[in-house]
Amino acid sequence: MTTEPTDPTDPPTITFDGVSAGYDGSAVISDISFDVQSGEIVGLLGPNGVGKSTLLKCAVGILDPLSGSVRVNGRPVDDYERDALARTVGYVPQSEPTNFPRTVFQTVLMGRKPHFGTRPGPRDRQVVATLLDWLELDEFAMRDVNSLSGGQHQKVILARVLAQEPRGLILDEPTSDLDIRHEVEALSLLRDEAPNGLGILHAMHDLTLATRYSDRIVLLGEDGVYSQGPPSSLTAADVSNVYGIDVTIHEVDDEIVIMPQESRE
Repeated sequence: MTTEPTDPTDPPTITFDGVSAGYDGSAVISDISFDVQSGEIVGLLGPNGVGKSTLLKCAVGILDPLSGSVRVNGRPVDDYERDALARTVGYVPQSEPTNFPRTVFQTVLMGRKPHFGTRPGPRDRQVVATLLDWLELDEFAMRDVNSLSGGQHQKVILARVLAQEPRGLILDEPTSDLDIRHEVEALSLLRDEAPNGLGILHAMHDLTLATRYSDRIVLLGEDGVYSQGPPSSLTAADVSNVYGIDVTIHEVDDEIVIMPQESRE
């Protein structure tokens, strides 16, 4: 499954410019600035409570910043009509209701809603069929989505957001409920999509997997962006200062492995 080729002169897929945001007028994040380029995967890291989910909600118009701006493909998020924004950027939250009886095909077809309005057409159904085949979900097409395993269900959720044919993806802990095998499958799928022009921003807790499946890491601390750069630039001191635990960082077969150290009194 591919997106259309992108022009190298296109603006960043997602831009945060001095964003402060929170709830009831109280800021959770302050003065956050970075962007996500077309074809790039950016891993958003940081301990619980620093505002990763809050920031991601600003990128898809769920939450308005208290100050600063968020742009998608160069346009402010609040300039988009709802369907137009959904055709431009897809969003997978940390959790969502799964108790609605619906087949896998119907669930993925929901991702086409911003394109077809009231009734899906032949192309909408073809997009869904192509995604199900590509993700090896076609044999489950008529199954109730709630009857699937965790890994299969997460594939369906990713298929649904890809059915929007967006230019960018916002993913909040996309593998939090998966075992290691299905984590790797889901993250490999995203890595396959990024070279086709998708800009992807994903928040994760597993630091080692985040460095493996990201082109750039943005590390959030209590005071905002603590550091950002390629995974190789992440230091043990950075992680220790932000998470409050000592770690060691090793390179194994050209992969970064981050190991927490047990504190000893």
